[in-house]
Amino acid sequence: MQHEENSKIWTKRFISLFLTNISVFFVFYGLVTTLPLYAIGELHQTDKEAGLLLSGFLLSAIIVRPFSGKLLDVFGKKMLLVLSIAGYFLCTVLYLFIHPFGLLLGLRFIQGIFFSIITTAAGSLAADIVPTKRKGAGLGYFTMSTNLAVVIGPFVGLLLIQYSSFNVLFIVMSICIVAGGILAATVNTDDLPKPAHQGKLTFKLNDLFERKALPTAAIASLVAFSYASVLSFLSVYAQQKGLMAIASLFYAVFAAAMLITRPYTGKLYDTRGPQFVIIPGIISFAIGLVMLAFVAGPVLFLSAAIFIGFGYGAVTTSLQALAVQSTALQRSGYATATYFTMFDLGIALGSYILGIIAVQAGYGAVYLTGAGLLVVVFIIYVMRLAKIKTKHVTGDIRF
Repeated sequence: MQHEENSKIWTKRFISLFLTNISVFFVFYGLVTTLPLYAIGELHQTDKEAGLLLSGFLLSAIIVRPFSGKLLDVFGKKMLLVLSIAGYFLCTVLYLFIHPFGLLLGLRFIQGIFFSIITTAAGSLAADIVPTKRKGAGLGYFTMSTNLAVVIGPFVGLLLIQYSSFNVLFIVMSICIVAGGILAATVNTDDLPKPAHQGKLTFKLNDLFERKALPTAAIASLVAFSYASVLSFLSVYAQQKGLMAIASLFYAVFAAAMLITRPYTGKLYDTRGPQFVIIPGIISFAIGLVMLAFVAGPVLFLSAAIFIGFGYGAVTTSLQALAVQSTALQRSGYATATYFTMFDLGIALGSYILGIIAVQAGYGAVYLTGAGLLVVVFIIYVMRLAKIKTKHVTGDIRF
């Protein structure tokens, strides 16, 4: 295959997929950051109800994701990618017209379905396009598109609602998705291998979950639960603390900490083992959440972003690698789907439960709860996953 013989990663179609993924996650992170403010300020909902906007979105993604791998094989990755982006765009436009909170929750649920298929399809196509000998490096670069969206989405979203309106925000995001859809449609997949069972829509338990990846994925779900405190409530918390002016800067520092440290943590993972990355990462993440709980000014606020960015990036990337390495190479796609299913579940539950805690005890308690859960993760990992031997792993995972 031509795409395997060529060792170049940054081909035209890889760049198109890279930019498509940015557009999708730009909308995801932009809405996650701003919709709680929209629900509380414009729709007069409580903090708990605002948390449901992410939980409902992720609930549908969780339900669909286990089936998405097989659906892509049956109907074609590119076709489902483009069609799902069209649905994702339609949902984004509808934010302009749907104002009753119940209908908004329904819209979020439907959009989550398209998001699940898009992210699975884009990631799978990227894996197919990247040359075999450079899979690790290529997929590592591809994940940077998500990291960039972590910055761009909240940064642009918060600026737009500060200096314009929510309607302008929804219009800008709709335009961004159109651009992503056009780029996705240009990706040439004619030379990519076709699955043997294309056209046969039958499901077995093995098509839904990778059993060997479940222990690691379960740990990841607890980490995601803690991360929901940042993902769902940081903008509201910053507003309460009078730090809204630098809330967008938090995400920039957060992402910078992830991107700058990733090459070093990846090398450390490969040469010394996952425990040398995961354990410091858990500790750093927990410290950052404790700092957030006691924020009184911009210095501590942005310092927390550094600790959380390094910790979150180190832990989640390493756990994803462990999940993939836990099974055979031909099952890596199913292991990845299992990992993200559990991760989404953790964020969904965290958004809902931490929203209740926010109402009852305030946001300081939310971040202390997240830090406490990371202590539990630390104990579980030291007792169980640190004992896993990686010398029998098939494949070369880099990030």
